Amino acid sequence: MAAPGAVLQSEWTKIRTVRSTVWTLALAFIVTVALSAVICLVIKSTFSDMSEGDRATFDPTSSSFAGMALGQLALIVFGVLVIASEYSSGMIRTSLAAVPQRASFYFSKVVVAGALALVVGMATSFISFFLGQALLGSHKVTISDPGVLRAVFGTGLYMTFLVLFCVGVATMLRSPMLGLGILMPFFFLISPILSAVPKVKTVAKYFPDQAGQQIMRVVQEDNPAPYGPWAGLGIMAVWVAAALIGGYVVLKNRDA
Repeated sequence: MAAPGAVLQSEWTKIRTVRSTVWTLALAFIVTVALSAVICLVIKSTFSDMSEGDRATFDPTSSSFAGMALGQLALIVFGVLVIASEYSSGMIRTSLAAVPQRASFYFSKVVVAGALALVVGMATSFISFFLGQALLGSHKVTISDPGVLRAVFGTGLYMTFLVLFCVGVATMLRSPMLGLGILMPFFFLISPILSAVPKVKTVAKYFPDQAGQQIMRVVQEDNPAPYGPWAGLGIMAVWVAAALIGGYVVLKNRDA
């Protein structure tokens, strides 16, 4: 029986020695911070041209995370590749031969991927916030203002949950192409489109990304969600738990 510490060490070694997984995390950080900074700079220069309605709902905090719309693309790729690349390369057979205890193998991978996503997510969130606020000039807020620290900390958690959700789904699908082919359209087309369709958007607010992103906002939208920021993150946590359990059930009951 493989020792839990040894399994964790082997998963850490696999992730840090594969260039694609390392680069996707680095890109998530770079793209989110850089794009958020550019958007904050544009907002500062065009703020006087905004309508009264837009100024009333302007949220300096969430503006610092505007680059997340593109940065989460890299997080989805990371979450899928962490497990699905082992199926495409055939490495999964070697991994399960070395660690026959599938629960130990799977949850060690989940722990390592989640810990990395948490570190990168928190670094991305806090740096994006402080850089974005510096570029917003007189329109900025501070970390001590009501709800701001919650939004910054929660954004790091959102990034972590997004990665874990993708790990669970990719484990069920067992293919990087299939995983990316389903998750990419869902997060970048289906969820945003349905959240804007009048008779469907109430249901779409319970999708994992739509619910989780409520934690990033301090100022309420015109059409607020029927739950608070932490409840939204809780809804996303339920999606993550369901995906991870589904991934474990598939891994346990199917041959590699």
